[in-house]
Amino acid sequence: MLKQRIITALILLPIALCGFFLLDGASFALFIGVVVTLGAWEWARLAGFSAQVARVAYAAVIAVSLLIMYVLPDLAPWVLGAAVLWWILATFLVLTFPQTSAHWSSAACKLVIGLLILLPAWQGLILIKQWDLGNWLILSVMVLVWGADIGAYFSGKAFGKRKLAAKVSPGKSWEGMFGGLIASLVITAVVGAFRGWSGSQFLFGLLAAALVVLISVVGDLTESMFKRQSGIKDSSNLLPGHGGVLDRIDSLTAAIPVFAVLLWAANWGVM
Repeated sequence: MLKQRIITALILLPIALCGFFLLDGASFALFIGVVVTLGAWEWARLAGFSAQVARVAYAAVIAVSLLIMYVLPDLAPWVLGAAVLWWILATFLVLTFPQTSAHWSSAACKLVIGLLILLPAWQGLILIKQWDLGNWLILSVMVLVWGADIGAYFSGKAFGKRKLAAKVSPGKSWEGMFGGLIASLVITAVVGAFRGWSGSQFLFGLLAAALVVLISVVGDLTESMFKRQSGIKDSSNLLPGHGGVLDRIDSLTAAIPVFAVLLWAANWGVM
């Protein structure tokens, strides 16, 4: 299993880096769109559709939606606004699982939720890519999430006692979450010092980083919640040793749109 994980990572890493940082415009949108469409194919299974025809049809719906969003960029504020509302609701659903699962367990409801998870992640990346320092900003949100994951893993291993969401993901602890949060804040502070942020910029940066990391945890737990409700361990086996695409990007699907909204609020760009 470890050998598989390493081989898959060595193959995917250069592809991902080239796609994120060397592509622009329509080619970048297409690259991210392929990833999101694969995620949609996996999400259809979480929604209860095992037949390939249904899963491919849902992926096609997502692909067409992405094309419409690309052609109509003025939809961006609405898409990202819907994402913010969804992740607030998702936080409540994770905290109250399984008591509230009856309200979203229908296939139709899950398919709509898939739209709210996948489409804004694509939209957020497309928007960020257009701004000054776009590549660095994309790298920043990834480093924040990855840094938090690494910090959470080691602090959870060392100090984890209190379960964060035992009915959703028994392996996660409050100590791990706080360890990941501290790691991300340290990273943000180092970047702020290097770039010479003012006091107000420092405060905003730390608060924004904390919010992005906390919502990324919700993203991770949300996919775990849907997998647990569906009785599925991995979203697919597309990535040997790593599970599926959604298993790799679940935290980012929540972090990216929130990060984009915060950047917009800080006048990095105009929607």
